[in-house]
Amino acid sequence: MTFDEAVALVQRARTPAEIFADGATAYRRLVKILHPDVAPAGRTATATAALARLTALWATTTAVIRTRRHRWSVGAEIAVGDLATLREVTDGPLSGLLKLPRDPADADLVRAEIDALDRLASHGEHRFRDYAPRLLDTVVHDDPATGTRRTGPVLERLDGFVSLAEVARRYPDGVDPRDAAWMWRRLLVGLGWAHRAGLVHGAVLPEHVLIHPAQHGLALVDWCYAVRPGQRIAALVARYRDTYPPEVPGRRPATPATDLYAAAELMARLIGPRLPPALRRFADGCRLDRPSMRPDDAWRLLAELDDLLHDLYGPRRFRPFVLPT
Repeated sequence: MTFDEAVALVQRARTPAEIFADGATAYRRLVKILHPDVAPAGRTATATAALARLTALWATTTAVIRTRRHRWSVGAEIAVGDLATLREVTDGPLSGLLKLPRDPADADLVRAEIDALDRLASHGEHRFRDYAPRLLDTVVHDDPATGTRRTGPVLERLDGFVSLAEVARRYPDGVDPRDAAWMWRRLLVGLGWAHRAGLVHGAVLPEHVLIHPAQHGLALVDWCYAVRPGQRIAALVARYRDTYPPEVPGRRPATPATDLYAAAELMARLIGPRLPPALRRFADGCRLDRPSMRPDDAWRLLAELDDLLHDLYGPRRFRPFVLPT
């Protein structure tokens, strides 16, 4: 097929079926012909437009990924994270989120998430299971555009949850400390469970902590950065570099104290100027430069937080939490 024939085929196509009778094979063949880098002289703009239309048509096709246990139909893009794209997948009544790295070079980080979720699942303690998404499946996807192979998890959907980044956007003047209290408590519970399972989450950041406002639920997501205590965290999210514990950008070993520093930093920023002095001192004690000087036991730290909250606000009681629209 010549370049002009490929352009004409894409331009007159009204449905994907008119082009992709051979599926991914047809897509790869047309990409090679229409790519601007190989277009005839003076035809770069035509190639760019035709390739964009080809890609849009391909995106409307329903891909199916088969594993030993499931036949996943790949649907709409749900979110784009730092490393990966999340797409809705279904197998009959079962639905989940497929997480595939955009850059094959990040495959080791996505593999780390699969290993971490497997470890959490095998650790038992059913009462803590909702503090992380369940791993429904692991898929291997062959990218028809590049020919690369990527491995990714299919994760449980956490309907009704929002990230603390979204909470912060909705409360630009800071969250009431009495509302942030249950979030902080549950964050420490989730981290305590992870630490007991032999994991350091490694990236306790606003986008990676989800809450269910009505049910006061919390889940830690994006376990791509998780390591065993004593290992170095392989990567960091650049825009949050200044909020990380010093040992992470310093490429020093991570410990449970690393997560507790990050949790205190996150919650102090979420509360903002409304942070009471006593809670600020508590957070500062978790954010000392040397890990050996910080708390490293989430359960013990939770007990200290509970005592402090009791002194500030009295006995615990349920406070409905509603996100402003």
